[in-house]
Amino acid sequence: MNVDSAHKSRWKIAEVVFGIPFLISIAINYVVPISLLQGIFRQALIPIGIILIIIGIGFVVLARREFAYFSQPTDPGHPTTKVVNTGVFAISRNPLYLASVFVFLGLALALNMPWALVMLLLSIIICLYVLIIPEEQYLTKKFGEEYKEYMASVHRWLGRK
Repeated sequence: MNVDSAHKSRWKIAEVVFGIPFLISIAINYVVPISLLQGIFRQALIPIGIILIIIGIGFVVLARREFAYFSQPTDPGHPTTKVVNTGVFAISRNPLYLASVFVFLGLALALNMPWALVMLLLSIIICLYVLIIPEEQYLTKKFGEEYKEYMASVHRWLGRK
């Protein structure tokens, strides 16, 4: 594993930061079952959840395609050699983490799991402090003004400034 990378641990990935809290929410839901909505309103959450999951998967595909185009790694421990600011990265500095949020939220709605919504908030906070901030510090140190300009033009989660 290379020392010139934002994350050294293979555990510092979105799949862990979002996956473990989601599994915990399933356990909590089993012990203390509660429901978001019932009846016809419950049925409306299923397609909304599915749409969010599809959007999340789309973000993953687009981000990985853009990384591959520029030969950039997505695994922890491998150094980044270029600031990728095109494609989906032109509207989100963290499209893979945003994808995790969409998938997590979509599952919570489609499966009617309010506890997952609580755990999603926890996951977002963990993601910010364990994944995003260290990555931003690494990229700022490595690419300097180029990355600062990128940060000034694209929001952390979604949108252009």
